[in-house]
Amino acid sequence: MTAEEWLGQDNQLGIDIWTKKYRNEEEDFDGWLHRISGGNERIEKYIREKKFLFGGRILSNRGLNKEGRKVTYSNCYVVEPPEDNIESIFECAKKLARTYSYGGGCGIDISKLSPRGARINNAAKETSGSVSFMELYSLVTALIGQNGRRGALMISIDSSHPDVEEFIDLKTDLDKVTKANISIRIHKDFMEAVKRNEQYTLHYTREATGEVVESQVKARELFRRIAETNWDYAEPGALFWDRITSWNLLSNTEEFSYAGVNPCAEEPLPAGGSCLLGSINLAEFVQEEFTSSAVFDFDGFRQCVYASVDALNEVLEEGIPLHPLREQQESVSDWRQIGLGIMGLADCLLKLGLTYGEEEAVEMCDKIGFVMADAALGASSRLAKDKGAFPKCNVEEIITTPYFMANTTEKTKEQVRKWGLRNSQLLTIAPTGTLSTMLGISGGIEPVYANYYERKTESLHGEDVYYKVYTKIVENYMKRYELKEDKQLPDYFVTAMTLDYRQRIDMQSVWQKHIDASISSTVNVPNGFTVEETEGLYMYAYDKGLKGITIFRDGCKRLGILNIDAQKEAKKVQAGEGLARGEILLVTDDIVGKKRKLITGCGSLHCIALFDPHTGALLETYLSKGSTGGCNNFMVGLSRMISISARGGIDIETIVDQLNSSGSCPSYTARRATRKDTSKGACCPMAVGNALMDMYNEMQAELAAKKEAMPEKERKIPKPKAVSVRPTADKSYCPECGEALVFEEGCNICKGCGWSKCQ
Repeated sequence: MTAEEWLGQDNQLGIDIWTKKYRNEEEDFDGWLHRISGGNERIEKYIREKKFLFGGRILSNRGLNKEGRKVTYSNCYVVEPPEDNIESIFECAKKLARTYSYGGGCGIDISKLSPRGARINNAAKETSGSVSFMELYSLVTALIGQNGRRGALMISIDSSHPDVEEFIDLKTDLDKVTKANISIRIHKDFMEAVKRNEQYTLHYTREATGEVVESQVKARELFRRIAETNWDYAEPGALFWDRITSWNLLSNTEEFSYAGVNPCAEEPLPAGGSCLLGSINLAEFVQEEFTSSAVFDFDGFRQCVYASVDALNEVLEEGIPLHPLREQQESVSDWRQIGLGIMGLADCLLKLGLTYGEEEAVEMCDKIGFVMADAALGASSRLAKDKGAFPKCNVEEIITTPYFMANTTEKTKEQVRKWGLRNSQLLTIAPTGTLSTMLGISGGIEPVYANYYERKTESLHGEDVYYKVYTKIVENYMKRYELKEDKQLPDYFVTAMTLDYRQRIDMQSVWQKHIDASISSTVNVPNGFTVEETEGLYMYAYDKGLKGITIFRDGCKRLGILNIDAQKEAKKVQAGEGLARGEILLVTDDIVGKKRKLITGCGSLHCIALFDPHTGALLETYLSKGSTGGCNNFMVGLSRMISISARGGIDIETIVDQLNSSGSCPSYTARRATRKDTSKGACCPMAVGNALMDMYNEMQAELAAKKEAMPEKERKIPKPKAVSVRPTADKSYCPECGEALVFEEGCNICKGCGWSKCQ
């Protein structure tokens, strides 16, 4: 078999990903398959059938240590939290650097460090606080890498730490801690204080001096602060710590404790802990797909779980001496965590004709999840019979945990009671962005992000032409039933942006019932999603038993963080400098016009934008309704206000930001849900703002191309009175192919070339 035969001749993207990321030099597909399977014919068969794939580190690294390379098979580690002294703080940085050099990502918790202002016995007299050392760890992450990859880092802090407010606000400065994700360990007492609108105590006792640092905050105000920064910056994430510590196989084991979580938060781990990853493709277990007879093959799925647990244990054993640090080798030997997960859930549900997030889909996931958990525990128990339980295994403690009792049949309970378990942790749902893109399926438990993506090409006349590239599952359905447009798709073809956030959380909640580790996922919400809705989302996630949650609002300021390097390199385009207050720019006759037709809740709307021919600055806008549009007087007034703002020196980003703050229109929402043909946005002003930004970006690209083609001496720009404009951060773009990135499973993913980066 060749890679082309495995992935499909028409799947050039998948072939490119395999070649660039996972293939070792010139090895052929069969040689690669033999290397990564370690000679395990059973798991090799599942990989050939695209029913299972190891995590990326295993696919690229397994066996390469025999060639003298410094590699690890683990994607993620948690480093022992630094103690409250300078030696431990810098020892932690050293451990991070060592782990990054092997290609592993890391998580650390800084809750043991003294808060800002605590007394210390050195020249400084008082500490700069726990948050100040985050820059050190971020810098190490930026500096150390392997094979062109930078490290990935998660930093967490306890919700009761006196520095928590500074921690929340830290990344609102786009230049700070740019190489780490941050999350707060949120406890039950805090969430209950929020519900009751009570005071909450922030406290810290410094062991070296006995000093107690304590203050009172209003729980609801602190919760609002968390929601606001998430709304604007998609951070800090929430880790519901009591759920993390109580819903697993070791919740009754006093000797065990979690030290932190990995960079994408799906792996709570002890100090020195790591995890090996692998994912089962649920989409390949649907029989009679896209028909009324479609069924899920539970027996085949169970057998695949057995084989996958066995295979991950083989990799675990082989990889113990390859871990970068001695504490990691010892932790893995003692606790033997593996992380079997899933991908292709959205594709699976579509093949079954089920709507993601609705009751029938949730019930199906509940059934699949239970079978997965029961089978994984059974497989680990059989391995314990043959090879022994993990060294720290206490059977009585395990079988009385709430998680174990809720996820096992009587047969499995009896097996574990008799033989114990080979692994202390078995299931997780990790990001599968690159793997799922290679196979052409949805990632993790995420819904389909979009039914299609727009690509741009140039026609023979030199004009930009946009065409649709359909998501693979959508393309397959349309071909099968000879559909011409995606508007003809059945109603169950929902996407991330059309889902109610409760549906998204309901899906994560039902899977968390059966996952003993955690789940990396992102709730994507539209730009018009409010801070109040964000508060509701977090509270709903807590009440539904999630272990963690991350949101990403379309167009949020987090994109400024993702684009920060590009912004530093970009030269600001400026025109019309020196306008005094009250001065209005006069528009000349050589302006460049562009036009868009918008579909809103009321009908059609025509938007014309006029730009400065030299700088591309927005100068004027004209809006008019179509035959079925809304209030024409309103459109005229809005277009005049946009125009006067632009000609008065206000840049387009500020104008669009104001338009995007207009809120949601019921008519717009209703049409989007029923006819699915509305332009991007949640009301007419938002649609206009998105169209203006689209035309502005198009104008800037045309000017850049024109400038590149001009002789150097002709490139001087006239100096008319015009407004200032600056590069937009409306989207984050792939550094390899330039396509817009999407944010899923806590990672940035390019649907154009498969590039991914966990930020």
